[in-house]
Amino acid sequence: MQQYTEEQTQTADWIRSISEDSVHGIKQFYRTYIWTKKRQQILERDHNMCQICKKKGRYTRASTVHHMKHLKEYPELALTDDNLISLCSDCHEKVHPEKQYKPKGFRNLERW
Repeated sequence: MQQYTEEQTQTADWIRSISEDSVHGIKQFYRTYIWTKKRQQILERDHNMCQICKKKGRYTRASTVHHMKHLKEYPELALTDDNLISLCSDCHEKVHPEKQYKPKGFRNLERW
């Protein structure tokens, strides 16, 4: 089992409490001042560059700060710099294929 600092444990408790109290659930965390400030710090740390594109030798402006260990599963790491990475929207969609738009209802793919 991973050991967390006292600050990380308190962060997790705080995230759980605000997500339980809100109709928005865990998304409420992303509306807080603390997250907004941390997000800006990470974007500045990464020079507003998508880190996946950078590894491929491309420059793409980052628009998202991604939790490498997902917030729902690891709220203790929500504000830990080592768990956060700047990504462009295309790369963020690739690391979250489960969040891509899927049309609801029956779709007949057969063409006449």
